[in-house]
Formats: sequence, C-alpha cells, structure tokens
Amino acid sequence: MKIMIIGCGKVGFTLARQLSGENHDLVLIDHRAEAMQVADSTLDLLCVEGSGASIQVLREAGVKDTELVVAVTGSDELNIVCCLIAKKLGARHTVARIRSPEYFREANLLKREVGLNMIINPEYAAAQEISRLLRVPSAFSVETFARGLVEMIGFPILDSDGIAGVSLFEYNQKHPNGVLMCTAVRDGEAIVPNGRFVPQVGDKAYMVGSQKEIVKFFQTIGRGGNRIRDITVLGGSKIATYLTWAVERVGMKVRIVEQNPEKCLTLSDKLPDSLIIQGDGTDSAVIDSEGLLDTDAFIALTNRDEENLLMAMTAQRRGVKKVIAKMSRPNYIDMMRESGVDSIISPKDITANQISAYVRAMARSEGSAVENVYKPLGGAVEAVEFTATATAKFLNTPLKDLGRRLKPGILVAAIAREGRTIIPDGSTSIRAGDKVIIMAKSIFLQDLDEILQE
Repeated sequence: MKIMIIGCGKVGFTLARQLSGENHDLVLIDHRAEAMQVADSTLDLLCVEGSGASIQVLREAGVKDTELVVAVTGSDELNIVCCLIAKKLGARHTVARIRSPEYFREANLLKREVGLNMIINPEYAAAQEISRLLRVPSAFSVETFARGLVEMIGFPILDSDGIAGVSLFEYNQKHPNGVLMCTAVRDGEAIVPNGRFVPQVGDKAYMVGSQKEIVKFFQTIGRGGNRIRDITVLGGSKIATYLTWAVERVGMKVRIVEQNPEKCLTLSDKLPDSLIIQGDGTDSAVIDSEGLLDTDAFIALTNRDEENLLMAMTAQRRGVKKVIAKMSRPNYIDMMRESGVDSIISPKDITANQISAYVRAMARSEGSAVENVYKPLGGAVEAVEFTATATAKFLNTPLKDLGRRLKPGILVAAIAREGRTIIPDGSTSIRAGDKVIIMAKSIFLQDLDEILQE
C-alpha cells in the first residue's frame, strides 16, 4: 500500500518508523531539510522536502496513486488543507491530526465537508488513557477493546497478591474468575502464558476481561480500595484540559499548576470548577506552600520530558498513590520505569497505534479486518482486535479442535458478542460478528485467518 505522511515531527517520525516495518510504500514530506536528512538515514522510505500543502510537491510525490495520506504537521489548519488538496488530487483516504478542542468538537462536520476519513487527536486520546489509569490505580496500563466491553490491564505482581508461585490453572481453580492473564513480562522477555505458567513477584502481567470482572479480580487480590479523588496536574496543556473534562464528570477534583499567566486565564475560563495555580510546579517552595504532592494522583504533562521525569520521581518518593508522566524520549521512559514509575503516557505512540490499525483495516477490507491495535512492551507483543466476518475459515469450530493449527505465540484472549464479554476456553467457538481480541508475539496480523498455520 502506498502511504504518504506529511509532517516529520515526533508523531510523523514514529508513525513512519512503525509502518516501515509493515511492507508499505512510504513517502514522507516535510519542509525542514534537517528532519528529512534524519529520516532518510534511518528509515526505508522516500523523503520529499517541501510543503505538504503544495500541489506541485504532492504531485511530484505521487499523490494520485496514494491510497492513504496522513497529515500530522504541528498545525491543525495545515493538516486540514493538506488532506483537502490530496483528496482533490486523487488520494483515496485521508487522515488529519487535529488537536484544538474547538476543531475537534466539529469532527463530524470536518469529515463531511473536507472529506476526511479519520481524525486523530493525540491529546484527547492521551487524556482518555490517563482517565482509565485513574479509575484503576493499581494498573500501569489500561486499554479498551470492543467499544469498552473488553479491558486489558497491565499491573505488577506483588507478593501480597497471592498469585506468585502458583500456576494459573491452580489459581483459577481456587479462585474462579472471569479474567485471563494474556501476557507477562519477566526479565525483559514477553511471554504468552498457558495454564502451566507460574507468575513470580516482579512480573508485569496483562489481564483481560470485562470491566466488572477486572474490578472483582483486583478486589480478590486486595487492591480494590484505592479510589482516586484528588488530582494534581503539572502543566496546563491540551491533555490537561481534556483530562479535566473527563474526570470531573466522575467527581474527581483537579488542580492544575501552570507557569504561563495567559494559559492560566484561558484554563480558568475553560475549567471553572478546577483550581488553577500560577507558578513553577518544580519549585520546592511552590510544592510545599500549595501542597502539590498532598494528593491521590500526580500527573506530569509539561512539554519537557526532563521536568516530567524529575517531578514524577519526586512524587513517587513522596508516596503519592498514583503517578503518571507524559514522555516522548525512549531513553527517559527506561529511566522512569527503573525508578518505579510504570504509568507512562506517550501521545505519539498512541497516535501511531491508531493509524496502524486503520492501515491494517484498509489492507484487509474484504476479510476480518483489524479494528484496534495495542502494542505494549515496545511492540514485543500485539493485542489486535478483529471483527469476524462470514468469510473466516474457522467459524463455529471449538478452539480445542484448532489445536496445533494455531501459530506459535498466538492466544485468543477474549471475545465480545451481543454485549457480553467471553473469556474463551477449549469449547468456545468464534461466530460471525464477534469482536475477537488476539494476543500475538512476534507475528504481524492483518486478518483473523492469519492466526492459523498454512
């Protein structure tokens, strides 16, 4: 598939790097020569220096034969214009990054009038992920599938949980539940477990199930009572605005610390029920006088990774119950995890995953197409959501009968059917219309049938 990416910032470069490993014909456009030089030396794609809003540049880059144009420059208006021109010149599908809350509210109108096939908003998506983490404080990762019917929760295994040292089969016999451990990480290695797998203290586990069953599971292991009520947010970013709108609806109290006085005034207008504090949130005097770390959750959302890293580590040392930080640089993410802060938000990775899912769906529009892609652990494993169509090769066949036909590293983790969440066993079969969540290790899936060996 020929894909054109306009804009080689953090999101554009991350997306190009991810898609370059998926056997596409990629073109990357940016007006900055230095950005093009870096991309050309590190990625397998065609780099075109120039404006993505230029008809001549788009024509020379081959927009007429392009199936998908993704505009992810730093300007909402430029992204809209790029997609509009690309569609007029023959591009089949267009995706625009739109970050402004004002534009984002008019998403349906923009899609209709401009001809956009998809609008992505990294800040909104990041805020939604943070709000899910606040709902499950024990987790370092919360991802949803099948329109919220299925959740995947990542959490560290503690000695007090009662899971360590017991095989999953034995534990489930003693504590029947409606969840499934679909992935575990030990010493940096990702494992797709079976019933014989024995979790150990320090493992990072990913559990899948309905929201109700996930809550019951955490109550069973003694982690059900840590409700978040008060939140301190460092940085008055767009993510902070979207997040506040989301969490205030469920009764959480928010205070935001921001240095820029103009931003503070804007935030006060948009968020009248929140406390907006003008000041340097890294200054110990401000921290102590305002009690910034006397909170249930501390969320670092500045545009500077160094500040987010420093303050997240400080909040962790001060015993804040839930600490979340926005990060862009991979080396800082590793440092953060080594310090004990596991809840890390990367808007560029969230956006890349959304677009990757859309690309895979386009590639398999006639079969059981991809609906959602989640890549924990830097992509060592993938959770891929499909909608099973009538063309799938193994409908109504019990999973136990598939047996060795399943590829190694594949796990059918969950099925959503008619509003219900099913954790499958050997007698479960997949039906047409089911939402199927597959865990895959080291396997690139574009169609549900690809879980079978040829």
